[in-house]
Amino acid sequence: MQRRLTALFAAVAILMLVAPTAAFAEESPDPTPSPTASAPAAPATPPDGPSIGVLLLDSTGDGDSKPVPDATLVVTDEDGDEVGEGETGPEGRVFIAVPERGTYTVTIDTDTLPDGVELSGEEESRTVQVVLDGPTFAQFQIGVDAIEAVPFSDRFIEAMVSGIKFGLIVALAALGLSLIFGTTKLTNFSHGELITFGAIATYVANRGLGLPVVFAGIAAVAASALFGYLQDKMLWKPLRNKGVGIIAMMIVSIGFGLFLRNVYQYTFGGSRRSLSEYVSQGRDDYGFVSLAPKEIAIMGIALVTLVVVVTALMTTRLGKAMRAVSDNPALSASSGMRVDGVISSVWVLGTALTGLSGVLLAVNSQVNFLMGFRLLLLVFAAVTLGGLGTIWGALVGSMIIGIMVEVGPLFGVPTSIKEVGALVVLILILLVRPQGILGRRERIG
Repeated sequence: MQRRLTALFAAVAILMLVAPTAAFAEESPDPTPSPTASAPAAPATPPDGPSIGVLLLDSTGDGDSKPVPDATLVVTDEDGDEVGEGETGPEGRVFIAVPERGTYTVTIDTDTLPDGVELSGEEESRTVQVVLDGPTFAQFQIGVDAIEAVPFSDRFIEAMVSGIKFGLIVALAALGLSLIFGTTKLTNFSHGELITFGAIATYVANRGLGLPVVFAGIAAVAASALFGYLQDKMLWKPLRNKGVGIIAMMIVSIGFGLFLRNVYQYTFGGSRRSLSEYVSQGRDDYGFVSLAPKEIAIMGIALVTLVVVVTALMTTRLGKAMRAVSDNPALSASSGMRVDGVISSVWVLGTALTGLSGVLLAVNSQVNFLMGFRLLLLVFAAVTLGGLGTIWGALVGSMIIGIMVEVGPLFGVPTSIKEVGALVVLILILLVRPQGILGRRERIG
């Protein structure tokens, strides 16, 4: 048992260290001196240590956000002393290093804005709480009058589409979690790190090995499937064979998740990194909604994958075997079914789906070692809301969670805590239907 655990930990370390050093060094800027008023230049990629990332967008006119370059932003501390200054690049983005964690105020120098762009007084500054040794992000949306002129119905449709996109990404990870739970009854708290694994593997294949993002994503999904197989072979199967209880295995998953998260932070670093393609794309107008090409691709890939996987689970022999093991593993074994083989297949499929979720997140935004951990609660909420261990329940729960997260701010939920609205809905539904929307009611007594 000890040798197998050692081999598993070594395999994880090797998988994360095989990337050439250049893969991580490519976006790491040279150490940046403390910014001063005489040296306003700031990097367009995150520096090492705590920093504030600002995205400056202009929605003047038709409401289509455009980046604002060459705008100067000043960062001051709680005493009002200037600690940094930077100028936005072509994408309207800038990263300004700060000396330490704390509360800072970011202010736009309105004299550096393009002609015709005006800000209300409350829009000139943002208060930012820096709590990580990495970038903390703030977004300025200028052209306030244009935004307010957009009808609520249009903003609602935009939010709904964004929610569907986010829900489809969550659904991939939730389906993977639901399959594993339904077959093994394991509540896997390291599941979020499998999302991160897929994203980091994509980055390594893209930036380190020079593969196009499409092929890097395929390689990342394959690596995720292999990682899932190794997990079951070296960790979970030996624990099952020794009769370790579900609660003890859940605690093991918590420790394993902490281990993976620290491996990611050590090898990948604390900053956010972008892939080499699809970073910044213009949005095309499709009537009531505008979408970037990568957003359409993300939703299409996720939807097709979910349809294919669910259809296979409902119709193929392997899918029927998975459902049989989920319902009664002892009876399945007594009927001659290879239960361990079915469970291994579930781990491969579940981690591949979760890895694909990480790939799509990396394409949609950026890669960070905490991205899966931050999504873990919403994945659990989606599975619980839909019904633990049910295939369709995970999908339905994910769509509800995704839509609530994106639509909530339109009804007064602060953007910084927009996930709270989805969790409130989860609580309300479970009060009425404890088994989840599609879960089966259990008999008590």
